[in-house]
Amino acid sequence: MLSEEFQKEIYFPYSKIREIQSDMISDVYNALKNKKHIIMHAPTGIGKTAAVLAPALSFAMKNSLTIFFLTSRQTQHKIVVDTLKQIKQKFNIDLECADVIGKKWMCLQNGVEMMASGSFHEYCKSLRDESKCEFYINARKPNNQATVEAKQIIEELKIIGPSHVQDFIEHGKKKKMCPYELAVLTAGNAKVIVADYYYVFNSSIRNSFFLKIKKELDKCILIVDEAHNLPARIRDLLTQKTSSLAIENAKKEARKYGYDTTIENLEIVENALFEIGQDIEQEGVVSKNSFIEAIIKRKNYGQVASELEFIGDEIREKQKISFVLSVAKFLGAWQGPDAGFGRILAKEIDKKLKISLSYKCLDPSIASREVIDKSYSTILMSGTLTPTTMYKDILGFNENVIEKEYKSPFPKKNRINLIIPKTTTKFVERNHKQYAEIARICGEIANLIDGNSAIFFPSYDLMLNINEHLRKETQKPIFIEKQKMTKEEKESLLNAFKSYKSIGAILLGISTGSFGEGIDMPNILKAVIIAGLPLNKPDVEAKLLIEYYDDKYGKGLEYGYVLPAITKCLQNAGRCIRSETDKGAIIFLDERYAWRNYYQCFPEDWEIEVDMDYIDILKEFIGRK
Repeated sequence: MLSEEFQKEIYFPYSKIREIQSDMISDVYNALKNKKHIIMHAPTGIGKTAAVLAPALSFAMKNSLTIFFLTSRQTQHKIVVDTLKQIKQKFNIDLECADVIGKKWMCLQNGVEMMASGSFHEYCKSLRDESKCEFYINARKPNNQATVEAKQIIEELKIIGPSHVQDFIEHGKKKKMCPYELAVLTAGNAKVIVADYYYVFNSSIRNSFFLKIKKELDKCILIVDEAHNLPARIRDLLTQKTSSLAIENAKKEARKYGYDTTIENLEIVENALFEIGQDIEQEGVVSKNSFIEAIIKRKNYGQVASELEFIGDEIREKQKISFVLSVAKFLGAWQGPDAGFGRILAKEIDKKLKISLSYKCLDPSIASREVIDKSYSTILMSGTLTPTTMYKDILGFNENVIEKEYKSPFPKKNRINLIIPKTTTKFVERNHKQYAEIARICGEIANLIDGNSAIFFPSYDLMLNINEHLRKETQKPIFIEKQKMTKEEKESLLNAFKSYKSIGAILLGISTGSFGEGIDMPNILKAVIIAGLPLNKPDVEAKLLIEYYDDKYGKGLEYGYVLPAITKCLQNAGRCIRSETDKGAIIFLDERYAWRNYYQCFPEDWEIEVDMDYIDILKEFIGRK
């Protein structure tokens, strides 16, 4: 346990420190003291945010460092800001915090929410450069300094803060002032900046943002929350894509404004796309030169790209968004390096042939290694960051990193982890008989459980097929996650589901969907069933990823295919046990979970049972006091 003297040094906001939090606090503080990085796999629901933030803040205050708390979820933004408020109140310290989300989502201009991020940033820049944004003008003087009114708002927020992003937005609306600029002006003096991953891991955004707030990466502690998502997020950031549909939309734009030469350029790109796709049936790897040479046959590649970019800029100024510009940006990206990337062409027929061309990032360390090396210290944390060695490898950590895996402090008698190797969702074995059997087992378990259950599936189609049978197996109400749900729709569905806590209901979701991770339902869920193994589709990208990790680490199948699926399962399972008092059953329903190459990927302290006799086991578990 922490000594009383050390407890006074750190800014822990609560009266009681759990033993596991005590270990985490010591490990974080020692890592910072020795200027090391740390990767932390720690169970969900133990209070990781406070356990990591408190020692980091204490160290940062003493050593004139800034903390970047990076998270992809806005709900987590609020938890961090609220934790900082409690720290400020308890220790009576002068603590400034800036909470920043995507610039587009803080913008008060009408219609920008429909724009692609790249187009929005270009549009925003043009409005600022031409002094056409009143919100920006009200926040910053021509010399880039804060206006008197902006300074007043920042002082107001400082008194009531730390402030959540919504506070910046509300004050911005009242005073007709850019909320993003208010947050950025606050960030200049902030000790903690809460932001999305890309504010640090996207090099162009990082360079611009750090310049504005006058911060240097080597004087920053990076805390990456839900860090199991970071590799995929970085790969997405570095991936570029175009398609015959995007080119068709770009041609419509060009026709609308009478840009005949632009139409000709777009047709050259379109013809090149179809030409290199001639010998590919559905999906295949193409080379950089094949696409470039197909364009060069008709016109200089660089000339096509620059002419499209010039006209795309003009169109964007007229209508905020430009498909012409997006095609131009892709042509620029396509000339990038081959190492760590894959070039994939895919076809599909929906009334007519559609082709897409992707420049896919395979190696997230292309972006993360530089950030990690330059930072004062990088702290990764998640409830599913196992094995830590995988994240060390694929994110490009050097040997100056500590790896920690913490065991769950919650009573083991409150949880059962069970594999039922009776069915499978393997694609080749999917049929109505299999769906009916999965539904029968799920219904049987849900009926047995005294309360709410959640069932997660690898895909929507699979979920809907099994639901047709599940409705015949249970009388409990069934709530179904839908594709492209709004924030309000998600909240409404969850609230309705929670209202059945006393009599029991069933929530059907997707392993990678809105409810598969990031939602907390303490004392609500009594069982979670992961029906099937959420493996990535074995497409060309998956094969390239496996080959790449095999060449680099000799662990292609594990890093590129198996472990990402297990991580999704563990995230789904984590919805069940969120506190010391929660009691629940976690069921893995697929024969493959019992296979050695999957079974060995589960954390050791989970003590997973494999048994066909699930009813008697669950009855015995439910009867435990």
